[in-house]
Amino acid sequence: MSRRGLGPSRGVPRRPERHRWLRSDGKPNFEDRIYKTTEEMEILAKRPVETISPQSPILEAVEKMSKGYRSLVVEQSGYLRGLLLLSHIINYLGGGDYYNIVKERYNYNIYQALNKEKVETLMIKDPIVAYIDEKIPDVLEKMVLNEVGIIPVVLRDGKVYGIITEHDLLKYFISGVKIGVTVSDVMSSPVITIESGSPLIDAMKKMIKYGFRRIPVVGGNVVLGIITAMDVVKYFGTHEAFKHAPSGNIEEALSIPVDDLMVRELVTARPDEDLGDVAQRMAERNVGSALVVNDKMELIGIITERDILYAVTAKH
Repeated sequence: MSRRGLGPSRGVPRRPERHRWLRSDGKPNFEDRIYKTTEEMEILAKRPVETISPQSPILEAVEKMSKGYRSLVVEQSGYLRGLLLLSHIINYLGGGDYYNIVKERYNYNIYQALNKEKVETLMIKDPIVAYIDEKIPDVLEKMVLNEVGIIPVVLRDGKVYGIITEHDLLKYFISGVKIGVTVSDVMSSPVITIESGSPLIDAMKKMIKYGFRRIPVVGGNVVLGIITAMDVVKYFGTHEAFKHAPSGNIEEALSIPVDDLMVRELVTARPDEDLGDVAQRMAERNVGSALVVNDKMELIGIITERDILYAVTAKH
């Protein structure tokens, strides 16, 4: 029995199934107009791109990402060596298996773990790439088939040129127009949440376990805020976390309640709204998701940039 619309859950959420966007031959089922777009990555790629060396300490990466970067292109002498994502940092600092490095190699010492370990330990060493002469349908196909939202753009010899994200493509396809698809058609429900007052490390573990960059914070069924991977990275990147670890033990910094970092000013949506209106609000606030709520601010679902991008580009 479907649990759509039944609110928060501690179980596995319903995500838009990837096969919905694929034809029988395994290729994305895009609208015909998508295949007619001729813009190449040389024009659309975001430049300059924020980069870091594979030998840089993780602290340097966290400090850079805390300025608002969801990823860092890892390069050496101008050539692509890897890709570092917010999720890698969350995994390392308490959310996943990489945290074992902090435990075993650095005995939970927050300063050593951030200053001694190198970026190359966490980065994707062979990321999916787009070439500057590839067109939008080619890159969209790579995103869908590989389930990635950030792709470095390189020259044919592997030299770094720029980066392209789901966010960039969504802005390209949507400009305050009606899409003709409602929020309820593509929202994910039930939603993985975390209770107000829970320790930060619990939210980080859920982010890694379920592959999400954000977790709504609730009191009962009522939405109180949202905590994102960027909030966590800013906590460490601005050195605020150090103030909460007087002994140097990272677990002290990870024990603060999620309420201390969560964002309380939310972008919300109603189930019957057109996705275009929601996408516009998300763009104005520069956020990657909107929470679907009822009149009592009870959580019904969540909508992300990826959901909207697929809805805009896929055949219906």
